Amino acid sequence: MSFIRLLFVSLLVVAAAGCQSAYYGAMERVGVHKRDIMVDRVESAQEAQTDAKEQFESALAQFRSIIQIKDQDLATRYDRLNDEYEDSKAAAKAVTERIDAVEDVSEALFDEWEDEIELYSSASLKRQSAAKLSQTRRQYQGLIKAMRSAEARMEPVLRAFQDQVLFLKHNLNARAIDSLQGELGSIETDVAQLIREMERSIAESDAFISSLQN
Repeated sequence: MSFIRLLFVSLLVVAAAGCQSAYYGAMERVGVHKRDIMVDRVESAQEAQTDAKEQFESALAQFRSIIQIKDQDLATRYDRLNDEYEDSKAAAKAVTERIDAVEDVSEALFDEWEDEIELYSSASLKRQSAAKLSQTRRQYQGLIKAMRSAEARMEPVLRAFQDQVLFLKHNLNARAIDSLQGELGSIETDVAQLIREMERSIAESDAFISSLQN
């Protein structure tokens, strides 16, 4: 059974790669090149990170209000915090999916670029194209590192929010709210670090897009 599963997964990977190749080919035929798709996907990932940043800030604000505003129904507090947690999970998932899409098109773009460098008959133009590829790759590596670093910051914040949601769910009383008070400082620190990483990644995206369009 393990061999069959492995074979099935391998076929899925090959099929997915084939689908992507067909997609890029179809887009090329209507004048949309991999570079254009890459810019679009970097912008999409940038938008997802901006949305996630705002969502995590909203979740933190909700957590603060639960602790600091005393005259609220406990069940209502739980529902609001749980909604923010679920929205934060969805935002984090969107960020991951869009970074994955950036990586997919970048691999296709760089592979194509390498192949086409070999088609040059002019040694001078070949060197210039190879140098531009090397520079673009370096810039891309900085971009994807910043994106993945910001992505990694989301997980500990999500775990912390999940802990608060579960604790409040199982202890709907004033004592539970008092217990959560001690967690606020730690969560604020984690969210602040996440926001800084997101902003750095968004700035890297701007710089990378600018470099591709020059």
